[in-house]
This record gives sequence, structure tokens and C-alpha cells, in this order.
Amino acid sequence: MKNQNKGILKKVLDHIGKYKFFLLCSIVLAAISVILTLYIPILTGRAVDCILGAGAVDFVGLLEILKEMAVIIILTAVVQWVMNACNNKIAYQVVRDVRDEAFKKLEILPLKYIDGHSHGDIVSRIIADVDQFSDGLLMGFTQLFTGVVTIIGTLLFMLSINVSTTIVVVILTPLSFFIAGFIAKRTFNMSKLQSETRGEQTALIDEMIGNEKVVKAFSHEDKVIEKFDEINHRLEKASVKAIFFSSLTNPCTRFVNSLVYAGVGILGAFLAIKGCISVGQLTSFLSYANQYTKPFNEISGVVTELQTALACAGRVFEFIEEEPQIPDAQNAAVLTAPKGQITMENVSFSYNPEQKLIRNFNLEVKPGQRVAIVGPTGCGKTTVINLLMRFYDVNNGSIKIDGTDIRDMTRKSLRDSFGMVLQETWLHAGTIRENIVMGKPDATDEEVVAAAKAAHAHSFIKRLPKGYDTVITEDGGSLSQGQKQLLCITRVMLCLPPMLILDEATSSIDTRTEIRISQAFHTMMKGRTSFIVAHRLSTIREADIILVMKDGNIIEQGNHETLLKKENGFYANLYASQFSA
Repeated sequence: MKNQNKGILKKVLDHIGKYKFFLLCSIVLAAISVILTLYIPILTGRAVDCILGAGAVDFVGLLEILKEMAVIIILTAVVQWVMNACNNKIAYQVVRDVRDEAFKKLEILPLKYIDGHSHGDIVSRIIADVDQFSDGLLMGFTQLFTGVVTIIGTLLFMLSINVSTTIVVVILTPLSFFIAGFIAKRTFNMSKLQSETRGEQTALIDEMIGNEKVVKAFSHEDKVIEKFDEINHRLEKASVKAIFFSSLTNPCTRFVNSLVYAGVGILGAFLAIKGCISVGQLTSFLSYANQYTKPFNEISGVVTELQTALACAGRVFEFIEEEPQIPDAQNAAVLTAPKGQITMENVSFSYNPEQKLIRNFNLEVKPGQRVAIVGPTGCGKTTVINLLMRFYDVNNGSIKIDGTDIRDMTRKSLRDSFGMVLQETWLHAGTIRENIVMGKPDATDEEVVAAAKAAHAHSFIKRLPKGYDTVITEDGGSLSQGQKQLLCITRVMLCLPPMLILDEATSSIDTRTEIRISQAFHTMMKGRTSFIVAHRLSTIREADIILVMKDGNIIEQGNHETLLKKENGFYANLYASQFSA
């Protein structure tokens, strides 16, 4: 754990190092604040010594001391305000940088990471864990610097008053460190478990919000509540233990502080009786003894809080240091004006090495051809699309466009060359227009309307309260699934890319609208290499090539008429099952 903490702490310090100016200001101001604060007990002692006895008070001297104290208190308040402003600046800048890094990493992570990890846990790392880290960092800056400087300064002031009493203080104080160290080890482990369980809880909530209709439709509410209660119970146990250990710090260190104060009081009283120190100096010393032990309380609390912050920071840095997707080669080609000739040679791929999916897949597509892919669920249809778009890279073999391996070209130029409509629609919070122009931000209103008309989306958009300026919530809000899909089709109609991928693009659209859109697609696909994934075979009759897939392999290939003529062919049987009437 020590090495782990050191590694995390080094990363935190590297981020803090970017703000050296504010860090230096904070340290200097902390020192000034402590010196001014520690000067007050000296003035208090002098004020006590001005009271010589009954009816013998030096009011002139006392008034001067009180004026000096007032000036120092005001100055200390100003210095502490500026110091806290510097600390806030450092803490929130560092947190902003860490969160930026985490979000940028999210953008370049390979899809296999996103597919293999709970989305709620990822959200928890970027939001909740960074917030927890921020709180610990801010407390560290606010109290750690001041505490350390206070200890050093108080020690020097006490030594200047009386050495023997100072030694008593120094001998008793290290007990606080042993107690804090003992508690800190357990706090870190509990805080880490707490963060992980919180991430699990966030994941479940995120999943339930996104799929609430399905949960209600299958009356799965009780099961979900049971699972949530179980996670909540584990979170409660981890949180209680973490808080229990962290809450031990203050009372334990306060007990040590009381021992120190009592020791100083008894020894100082004897020295005052013997005339070694004045009553005013004893007053100052007791004040210093209290101030000397107080930072140990604060530092112990900070150490405990920092353990929690480090545990959260560790999860964030672990995410930031995940292997990104393989970057584009330095000499990667930019795909411009592709003809659309696509070759797949001996392609093998599997999401899980232990479970083979696509093996020795070969395909030759000429420019402008329409390729339909059909087959049972899980046969690898969508996987072929994922490989074409380089969402995943092939394990073996190659995929070439116009003779160039797609791994030797930039991902951006490759994906810009494809228009994609998926069965699963994706819309972001914003206006209808903003969702349509995603692939072509500079599109004119006339182009947007023309694309919407071609996709048969214009009529329903005009019926919305503000037409194309209607604001929709995340994932389309109140729009029907069919309307969402029409918007996604409009998005592709606007871009008119050289190649098309339609993965169940009309699955949520009524038959009448589907016929119209198929006509629009037919016009759009002319001269464009197109891949069509479909379960409804009526939508692919006019495809130039129909690939029939099963268990990751092409078992039949040809056009609609050719495949129907095959006796007991897989495609012929599949077609007959859909159109048996």
C-alpha cells in the first residue's frame, strides 16, 4: 500500500507542480499567517505582566499592547483570506486538469474497454471520485502547510521562553503520529472499498434509469430493489468503517494534546513559583503548548482525509492510464474521395480469445456495389461493420479500401468516408437542427430541410413546437423510436458520404414510411458502396451481393434470385419462413 500511495502522491504532486506560483504564494502566506498568529501569545503574556497587582495596572502599556494586537489580528485575517484563495485556485485547477484528462481519455479509449466496463462506474470515477479527491486536496492545502509551519514556529517561540518545558512538549507529542499512522492505514483500505462500491451503485442506478421501461414491462422492480439494497448495505458497511476509523483520529489526538497541556501547566507552575519564568510567560507558554498540539490534530485529520482522497485519485489515475486505442501511424494516409473498392482477406476476429467468432473471412466488393448481410442473431453481421469502421481491429488478415489497408489510414478520414445508420439511435441534448448537422456543421437551412424531406422527417419536425429549433433531451426524450431513427437517417442524407452502412436502419419505422425511405436510400446508394444489415429480407432484394453468414463464416453468396434457386439453401429457407403466405 505504501508504494501504491507513493505512486499516486507523485502523480498528484506532478499536477500541482504546474501551479508553482500559487503554491509558492500559499507557502509564504502560510508562514506569515503563522508568525503573526504566534506573536499574539507574546503580546498576551506582556499584557498579563502589565497587571502588577491589585490597583497596580499599567493601563498605558496595556492600551498600546491591545492596539498592536488589533492591527495584527486584522492583518492575519487578510493574509489568511489571500492564502485560502490561492489554495482554492490550486485545488480546483488541479481537479479541472484531472477531469479534463479523464474525459479526453474516455474519447480515445478502445470500444472494448467501454463495452467491458460498467458505464456507471466510469461516470463515478470522473464525477464522484474526482469531487472526493478535490475535497481532500483542498483540506490538505488549507491545513497541512499552516499546520507544519505552526509546529516549527511554535517550537522556536517555546525554546526562546524555556528549554526544559519545551522538551516535555516535544517528547509527548509524537504519540499523535503513531495514532494517526495506525488509523490512516485502515482508512485508506476502507475508503477505496467505499469508492468501488459507490461506483457499483452508480452503475446500477444508471442502468435502471436507461432501461426503466424494460424493468417495469417485465415486473423486475422487486429484483432490482433487492440488488440495490444489497449494494447499499455493502456501501453502508464500508462507509461506516471508513468514518469510524477516520473519526477516531480527533479524539485520540485530543487526548494526547490534553496530556501535553497538563504536563506544561504543572511544570510551568513550578518554574513560575521558583521565579524562573513570569506569570505572563507561563500564560504565553500554555498558549503555545495548545497551539503546538493543535496542528497535530489538524494534520491527523488531513492525513485521514488524504487517504480517502488518494484512494479516489488512484481510481481516477487508473482510468487515465488505461491503454488508449492504437494511435494512427505517423505516416497514416488520409482517405480522400474513395472509389469504394473494399477487400477483406483472411479476416479473423473475436471479442473473447476463448470464443472464436469470425474466421478466414474473405470478401471482394466493387465500387458502387450494394452488399447485404443476413443471418441468424450472433453470426457476426454487426461485427463486420465494427471492423469496417475500425471500432475494433482485426486479429488476423486485412481489410483494404482502394488497395490501402485501413490500419494504414487515419481513423477520422476512414469514418468520414462512411455514413452510418444503426438500429440503436443516438441523439444528444440540443435542438433538432444541431442533431441533424452533427456530420456537417456548416450546412445551410435549405440543405437541412432538403435532407429531412428526403428522409421523410420534415413533416413530423414541422409539427414540433418550434420546428427545427425544438430542444430535445438526451436520447430524444419524448420522440418515438421511429422519429429518432428518421432523424438519424436525415443526418446521413445531409452528409452524403462516399460509402454507406445501414444496420437495421428502418427497424423502428412503419411499413409505409419504410417503402418511401427505401426509395430515398435507393437513390442515395447509386454510385456508393453500401453495406446493409437486415433481418427483413424484403429490404435487400435489390442488393448486388447478399452474404449469408452463420457462425462467423459466409455460407452462401449471390444475389436474391440466385440464392432463391438453391435447393434447401439457408437463404431460401429463411426467405420462405418470412413470406410463406
